[in-house]
Amino acid sequence: MQYLMNSASGRKKFEKERTAVLRLELDYELAMLYEAIQENNEKQKTKSKERLEKIRSELLTLKAL
Repeated sequence: MQYLMNSASGRKKFEKERTAVLRLELDYELAMLYEAIQENNEKQKTKSKERLEKIRSELLTLKAL
């Protein structure tokens, strides 16, 4: 029983930390996308958009959005 309680609290801690990391990655990738738009770099824009979609998906999975 104690193991289950520790497991649940460990999972919550992991989800909270992962959410924080994803939010930092989100900010970084948005900055990269902005820079690509300014430079009219289609390759980087596509790459950033794909990465942003993955981050969004994971945040939705963690119910952080």
